[in-house]
Amino acid sequence: MVQVAVMGAGSWGTTVAKVFADAGNEVRLWARRAEVADDVRDNHRNSAYLGDIELPAAMTGTTDPAEALNGAEIVVLGVPSQSLRENLQNWKDLIGPDASLVSLAKGIEHSSGLRMSQLISEVADVPSERVAVLTGPNLAREVAQGQPAATVVACTDMDRAKLIQAAVAAPYFRPYTNTDVIGCEIAGTCKNVIALAAGIAAGMGFGDNTAATVITRGLAETTRLALKVGADARTLSGLAGMGDLVATCTSTLSRNRRFGEHLGKGETLEQAAASTKGQVAEGVVSSQSVHELAEKVGVEMPITDAVVGVCHEGADVQQVMMGLLGRSKKAE
Repeated sequence: MVQVAVMGAGSWGTTVAKVFADAGNEVRLWARRAEVADDVRDNHRNSAYLGDIELPAAMTGTTDPAEALNGAEIVVLGVPSQSLRENLQNWKDLIGPDASLVSLAKGIEHSSGLRMSQLISEVADVPSERVAVLTGPNLAREVAQGQPAATVVACTDMDRAKLIQAAVAAPYFRPYTNTDVIGCEIAGTCKNVIALAAGIAAGMGFGDNTAATVITRGLAETTRLALKVGADARTLSGLAGMGDLVATCTSTLSRNRRFGEHLGKGETLEQAAASTKGQVAEGVVSSQSVHELAEKVGVEMPITDAVVGVCHEGADVQQVMMGLLGRSKKAE
């Protein structure tokens, strides 16, 4: 048993806290809002994000970062990618000297171009070997319900990856280890962008052939970028790559796919956000960061470019989709 702190009580942060508790650990979940922390502590629920799903007794909630982080051997960072820097600056002095830091965020910081593991290492002033990434086809509600799922724990230090793997291995949750942090993070970032495109296509009324095309060609451009920045090709065909991409592009539980559907129906970003509980999907922000990285390293990413056009440049959805189909012919 290890002491685990999960910083961020959204649907995925709460779910990961539940998994660690179900795996036999003592877990403290930090929530920004007092009503969420009280709900977790007193009612064993996070009604705001997970409805009536019962949370384990080994899991408690708090709004005090010092209480959450006190003695934590594993610190799970579950806040959104674009707010991670600010939060971590406030928490870094509370984190133990040998604690493992686990990133749940999927994105590239727009202002710096850093992947989340790089940002964590820089802001917390810890070596990269102490930073791990948890990623894969993990839709929060299904995992919270105890449906069978697999995940990837990526860390350049294999011994640390194995420690986290053992701590998060619940009866319904099977973790695999990987040392390719770069590949896992690029795949996790790009899949949200591709899911927006899949949702846009669905919103326009297109069917399974189109979805399969978006997923397959989306994987191709993600792989090109990942390999260019130092990833292992095998990662992209595994759980962190193809697995996460398929789940995010096809599931009605995927916020990025749902957001894309609203865009495909002609809604603006503001209207789409209003239709999805006031939240802008991660892929909207990530699309710009991925686009800029691709341009910097000279990688062609037409689906990502199309998403950037729709989300940030006022491009017409119909014209963008037809433009993708009208690109010059070439060998696959």
